[in-house]
Amino acid sequence: MISVRLYTRKDCHLCEQAKNLLRGMQKDVPHDLEEVDIDSNRHYRDAYGYEIPVVEIGPYTVKSPFSEQELLLTLRAAADREQQIKDLDDAGVQSMVQQGKVVTRADRFSYWLSRHYLVLINAIVLLYFGIPFLAPVFMVNGWERPGRLIYSAYGLVCHQFAFRSWFLFGEQAAYPLEDAGIEGLNSYEQSTGLDRDDIWAARQFVGNLELGYKVAFCERDIAIYGGIFLFGLIFSLTGRRLKSLPWYFWVLIGIVPIAADGLSQLLSQPPMDLIIPDGWLAYRESTPFLRTLTGGLFGFTTAWFGIPMVEDTMADTKKYIAWKISQLEKGAE
Repeated sequence: MISVRLYTRKDCHLCEQAKNLLRGMQKDVPHDLEEVDIDSNRHYRDAYGYEIPVVEIGPYTVKSPFSEQELLLTLRAAADREQQIKDLDDAGVQSMVQQGKVVTRADRFSYWLSRHYLVLINAIVLLYFGIPFLAPVFMVNGWERPGRLIYSAYGLVCHQFAFRSWFLFGEQAAYPLEDAGIEGLNSYEQSTGLDRDDIWAARQFVGNLELGYKVAFCERDIAIYGGIFLFGLIFSLTGRRLKSLPWYFWVLIGIVPIAADGLSQLLSQPPMDLIIPDGWLAYRESTPFLRTLTGGLFGFTTAWFGIPMVEDTMADTKKYIAWKISQLEKGAE
């Protein structure tokens, strides 16, 4: 006789309907019916929390909504399968049947990761774009060695131009080039006395006690990773229910603005301006506001596009392994 499990919870009208259907089918397809309240076990809630009633018939699972005919056909299929397995005297077949019910260490790690991946992503992103803020903190307190170590490490992934970076503990939050045309702020050239065309000097200049010290990530990079973290936080607080942003919105809102701002600046300035025909692009230098806006939009929309996709994959993994764990617990009962 086949075993049937009905996953249910209190005050579930559809669950009562499913139970009555199964009882009515016992004469046609004999089976042992067991009811399981999913709120009695975390693994059951993870596997079936939004899908009850769920009927588990041998290796088959029927999830709501389902028809009476679908339920009856599944019962018959499970009964036929059980009889066929009994008729087989093949150890290999028996091993394959049991293999799907073995919960390995890899399964348990995957299950843990599927439950906590978002916390890990948020923590890693926060740490990654948070450490650059420690560099000016160390420098202003006279701890130059750890401060310069951070500048050196992040210098491998960021240009760190002083005129495109945020500054802490100084007169201004930023020192843009004079060509950026920012009123009310002293320019990089005026404040530092350095030549705007000396890119190496702009990279090496970390600041001083008067001007403050630059963050070890440029303005755009800070905005990109800040946007990723912001969406990750919102996604977590909203119960991971946000759907993935359509790709065309990601392109339109996330990629086009940052490409237009960054490429127009890059192509209009040396040495790229030597390649572009005269008159095609006017020289331009972006502003801290535009770098932050376009970087933030890119980071936020990229996370919105990608993280819900990861959630779908992790949710499938979590459900599958939760089911395997429930089978193991069922066998131990």
